[in-house]
Amino acid sequence: MTTITDLYPSRGTSEVSVPRQDPVVWSEPGTPGPIPGADLQSYERDGFLAVDRIIGEDEVALYHAELERLVTDPAIRADERSIVEPKSQEIRSVFEVHKISEIFAQLVRDERVVGRARQILGSDVYVHQSRINVKPGFGASGFYWHSDFETWHAEDGLPNMRTVSVSIALTENYDTNGGLMIMPGSHNTFLGCSGATPKDNYKKSLQMQDAGTPSDEALTKFASRRGIKLFTGKAGSATWFDCNCMHGSGDNITPFPRSNVFIVFNSVENTAVEPFSAPVRRPEFIGARDFTPVK
Repeated sequence: MTTITDLYPSRGTSEVSVPRQDPVVWSEPGTPGPIPGADLQSYERDGFLAVDRIIGEDEVALYHAELERLVTDPAIRADERSIVEPKSQEIRSVFEVHKISEIFAQLVRDERVVGRARQILGSDVYVHQSRINVKPGFGASGFYWHSDFETWHAEDGLPNMRTVSVSIALTENYDTNGGLMIMPGSHNTFLGCSGATPKDNYKKSLQMQDAGTPSDEALTKFASRRGIKLFTGKAGSATWFDCNCMHGSGDNITPFPRSNVFIVFNSVENTAVEPFSAPVRRPEFIGARDFTPVK
């Protein structure tokens, strides 16, 4: 049996800070792809890349209509892949949408999307996670600061930082309606959070982060280095970000809803093993065990 070294210990008795042990961009310099060289360098430096219009208006309308169909379908609401707001009991997220919906499956396979993932990760990729997020106006809750990789490593068993996420806006992202915030450069340091992982932690954490939450002191250090970037943009814009970026979002108390489709691509050379810091794996609709490359 092969033993895998845990490069990023977490969920221990105290918080730990570890320099990143992996590349940010895995492809060789000059490798052809849809991301220009200067933008790839920016991604490597900052941990994220904003694309002004990755899909057109007609496509936005198609995907937004599909999102509305899914969140209003009683069968989808009853499915365990749907996560509801604790207070309003409205659907907050629907997971594994690339398997529920052929329309979103087509988006995953779109070269404008998967081609960028392959270029960043330097290999074929599979979908570790997909979901649609709905943030209606007048009180939809935000999501506290966290690194996705900390959870995916601890609870899903991803060994290395060879994973990239894309959030594609299906409504306009204003500077007021609870948009995505990232701390630039935070992807270069792994923050191992303190506290053991409860069994079935995902049932709580998908509504409100608890285990895997950084300390105020650590967050202050990250933010003090290079500030906080808030992403705004028209529907159809996209934000690509590294799996180890410290990010979060605020509540939406405006009248303007914010919805997006979120896709996580992982390298086929970084497939999940057993969780590094959790008693059991999370369900496959959250952390995939189907490593079939996207084609």
